[in-house]
Amino acid sequence: MIHQRTHRLKSVPLQQSTITVLVLFFGAARDAVGHDQVNLTLDSPATAESAKSEILSAYPTLERFGRSLLFAVNQEYAEPGREIREGDELALFPPVSGGAEVAQTSARETESNDFFELTNAPIDVGAVARRVVLPECGATVTLDGYAREWTKGRQTLHLVYEAYEPMAMRELKRLGAEIHEQFEIAHVGIVHRVGRLEIGETSVVIAVSAPHRRAAFAACEWAIRELKRTVPIWKKEVFADGEVWVEGEGVSSTSQNRER
Repeated sequence: MIHQRTHRLKSVPLQQSTITVLVLFFGAARDAVGHDQVNLTLDSPATAESAKSEILSAYPTLERFGRSLLFAVNQEYAEPGREIREGDELALFPPVSGGAEVAQTSARETESNDFFELTNAPIDVGAVARRVVLPECGATVTLDGYAREWTKGRQTLHLVYEAYEPMAMRELKRLGAEIHEQFEIAHVGIVHRVGRLEIGETSVVIAVSAPHRRAAFAACEWAIRELKRTVPIWKKEVFADGEVWVEGEGVSSTSQNRER
């Protein structure tokens, strides 16, 4: 269930221009705030930096994340000076499971046979791999990430994956374009599960085809590392005695496990 409320951050003089924006919270940040989304009224002109500052002032429970919280505007990671306009969609969230620093890059369109998907249904690893197998390719490398039962001696009952879906899709496509720029491959496909996963179920599949196996191996390894670093997908581990969001480096958390 989504909870939404309207909140005025401060008393604004009559002559002061204002804008209204939608702010989304994900993962542990949502738990700290107690809301999925809120409508906020900000002074205008506003920047990503000033908007983030006012949000943190309004929700002091976010202070436990320190400087590690990431900020997005209209489904893109935002530089501090980016202008905020009326009706913009802002998002505040802890780092994804691999790290807090996010590169700002512009990527070309991905190849027509590439594919990037989020699904709440079980993933058929073999079917994903076959979609990138073409006559010009000499090798296909497939990574199958799945839910394990034990983490640092603690038994996991099940996992829950949450995604900022429109932004996650943009980031996956950006990764696909970068893979083509950096490696001599033919095609790449990435499918990531969201929702509840039982132990042993596949959480992510990355399939890369290339004329030669070395490029396919290198591209697959790079893709999973960057996916964990930049794509806004979070994992909650549910144990018999509690649950925890798996957060990236720089975040105070009861779990620092970086594996999916």
